[in-house]
This record gives sequence, structure tokens and C-alpha cells, in this order.
Amino acid sequence: MTDIIDKAQENEEIFLAEALYRQAEKNTATVSNYYCDDCGEPIPEARRHAVIGCTRCVVCQEYFEKGFPG
Repeated sequence: MTDIIDKAQENEEIFLAEALYRQAEKNTATVSNYYCDDCGEPIPEARRHAVIGCTRCVVCQEYFEKGFPG
């Protein structure tokens, strides 16, 4: 008989596996945009090198992460 702790552990394993899979999918981008997808402003070279695959400038990324419409 499975108790609640065993079921919670199974759920945690599934959650972790899904999160790792989603993160691996994000890391497949190898080229950063030169211009922000949202506002069209140039993305500084330092950001493009620091965040491989970035598609937004810092300001637009902050809005995106906070859930504000862009």
C-alpha cells in the first residue's frame, strides 16, 4: 500500500524531470538577437554574450517576467 509520503516523492520526481526537460529545451538557442523582439531597440553586446539566446532587452525582459503586457 502506498502512503502519502511515497506519493509525494513520486510527484516530486515527475515535477523535477519535467522542469529539467523544459530547461534543456530553452538552452538550445545559440544566437542572441541584435534587436529586442518586443520594443525593437538594440540589445547591448554585453547582454547578448552574457545571456545566450536572449530575445529581449533588459527592460522588456523584466516586464515579461513580472507578467506585464509588453
